[in-house]
Amino acid sequence: MKPARIAVIAVAAISAIGLALVVRAMVAGGEPTASAVAAVDAAPMAKVLVAARDLQPGQRLTDQDLAWKDWAVADVNPAFITDGSVPIPQQAAAEAAKAEADEEASSAVDAGERAAQRVARAAEALSGGGAKADFIGAVVREPILAGEPIVGRKIVRAGDSGYMAAYLEPGMRAMAVSVTVETAAGGFILPGDRVDVLLTREVTLGNVGTQEADRSRFASSTVMQNVKVLAIDQTTQADEDEQAVVGATATLELSPRDAEALALAKSEGELSLVLRSYADAAGPSGRVAAPRTESSAVRIHRGDDVETVVVQ
Repeated sequence: MKPARIAVIAVAAISAIGLALVVRAMVAGGEPTASAVAAVDAAPMAKVLVAARDLQPGQRLTDQDLAWKDWAVADVNPAFITDGSVPIPQQAAAEAAKAEADEEASSAVDAGERAAQRVARAAEALSGGGAKADFIGAVVREPILAGEPIVGRKIVRAGDSGYMAAYLEPGMRAMAVSVTVETAAGGFILPGDRVDVLLTREVTLGNVGTQEADRSRFASSTVMQNVKVLAIDQTTQADEDEQAVVGATATLELSPRDAEALALAKSEGELSLVLRSYADAAGPSGRVAAPRTESSAVRIHRGDDVETVVVQ
């Protein structure tokens, strides 16, 4: 046999043996190979904040209302809220465009502040919309279905424009009254507490002589009971470790008719807020009685002493 033919046969035999070994390896390790290919081809996933159940307008978000859901990075809308574990190209591009526009509009800011702003915006772009805890306590503005991503236009966070209107219960109104440390229980009235509203006013005495009528007389009465405090100044939610809030105004939640009665009471004298116990928060809420603008007095004679007693 010629040497050339022997070489050809040897090469063919070696090729056949190699092909057999490759086929055997593919049959024996078919599943791991497929898994490895699938892992390589799998699209990257991001964590998107979604509603854990159906949410209605006016509802305040709790931890049980929110959940993280796996979402393909390619399908993540820039308006979605992510946990920041995976960079979102769309969000980064949107934040970069916004940062550039803001830099052009704020030419009065010095170079150091602009650099700090760029760093802050870059960090925000990489981290997405923020942590889940940042949205607990926000108020739902529009209906959100279970599994639907949370977006900014459907919720209102504390401090955002429209928060108070979203936080109000349906049919209720927000009304502010002036307070001081003395008329607001020393500052221990916090947003969310229940209070009574007392009116102290100067009264006109009847059934007495001219000399007695010239003397100042004051009377106090409860005009509102068990009303909810929405805010002290612009503070709508006290910090966990905060025990007192001192402010100049208190915003109360009232029905339309109660708001009318309280507006009348404000014009008649000084209002004071009286803090109620949590145990008394389940009682009736609203007007107690219309304040009277005139009182009568009875003179009591004890020998040579005469005492005038105001009768409400």
